[in-house]
Amino acid sequence: MVIHQRRGAVPESFGGRYQRGYAGPVKTAVSLPDPLFRAAERLAKRLGVTRSRLYSRALERYVGEAEESDATARLNRIYAHESARLAPMLEALQELSIPHEDW
Repeated sequence: MVIHQRRGAVPESFGGRYQRGYAGPVKTAVSLPDPLFRAAERLAKRLGVTRSRLYSRALERYVGEAEESDATARLNRIYAHESARLAPMLEALQELSIPHEDW
């Protein structure tokens, strides 16, 4: 994939609006395999969005999922060696804080 971009731009926000700061959106040229390009063209037409909007939404989602996956993996590594059990004192206090109910 070949990417050319103009510097000084702010990414699109998740609300479907551009974040306006001191710069506008990045203009990018991307090389895609023909079948993927044609499929994207059909999808954009079906959804009634521009090609740029379709690519922006797809990339937003992909980046978000990758970042979420990275964060989850880091947390899993951190807590892999930690016990999920409460300290006995906290466990007793938690039990006392719940009112007794007859079933």
